Amino acid sequence: MNTLSNMQTAGSDKAETDPHTAEITERRGHPKGVDADIVIPVYNEEHTLEACIGTLGAYLEGQLNNVNAFSWNIIIADNASTDHTWQVACRICESYGGMVRAVRIGRKGRGAALKSAWSESLARVVAYMDVDLSTDIRFTETLICSLLAGGADVAIGSRLLAQSDVERSTKREFISRTYNLMLRTYLGVRFHDAQCGFKALTARAADTLLPRIKDDEWFFDTEMLVLAERCNMHIYEIPVTWVEDSDSRVNIPDTVSKDIAGMRRMRQDARKEIKGRITNPYAPLGWGDQSQRELRGSLIELANVKVSA
Repeated sequence: MNTLSNMQTAGSDKAETDPHTAEITERRGHPKGVDADIVIPVYNEEHTLEACIGTLGAYLEGQLNNVNAFSWNIIIADNASTDHTWQVACRICESYGGMVRAVRIGRKGRGAALKSAWSESLARVVAYMDVDLSTDIRFTETLICSLLAGGADVAIGSRLLAQSDVERSTKREFISRTYNLMLRTYLGVRFHDAQCGFKALTARAADTLLPRIKDDEWFFDTEMLVLAERCNMHIYEIPVTWVEDSDSRVNIPDTVSKDIAGMRRMRQDARKEIKGRITNPYAPLGWGDQSQRELRGSLIELANVKVSA
């Protein structure tokens, strides 16, 4: 059996055994052994989805001529939309000849969508970006290639680095900075921006982190990064250009409430973990071969990213 057939068989076995993939109720297309799977989680986006995929697909096709070219698939992850998003997604899949596939998840929640789509991936790197493409997609090559090159385990766009160029309301800026300050003081994290919708991780990192992430909604991103630091994974922060989407549908009060609850839970989990280390200092950490690690992992900052116009 050739390598591709082996990967397809592995993907079939993975889909049968992983509880997250069981939440996928419909599919258009199947996982492929590419360099990067880029997931677009959507809920009731029938009017914006086609433009998003068209823009992203054109960019990715263009980068195939670059020196750092990588093979890719776009995955539309429909979060139980109640409009015609799924029908639009199916139509897009037909027009892209295998470069775009779609999965339909039976319930809402960005975390649930990413868990389901990433868990059945056969790609070397799994990524996601928001359907509004608020983060300039010209940073996608940096996001993906920083992991393919082996320099990091997780790569994230960060709007709060000095080199980033961000346009958003004063209210959203205040909320974002306050939230990330709370994470640093309450959970002791070192990364700067937990919730920029522009992230990627290696397949190995995904296999380690996804079974441990409890949240299925907006706190998913934060929990993933906190766990990555606790496992001492290398997090690559990329300064980005980001423009706020005026049509954002995030329920801020509800999200803030759930985020605070998530932080409390993770702080309690950390205390239990520390207590467990005292009683059983030789318990495996599940990442790498080092015998000692700090709870706050390592951070690599990309200092001078330049994107040509």
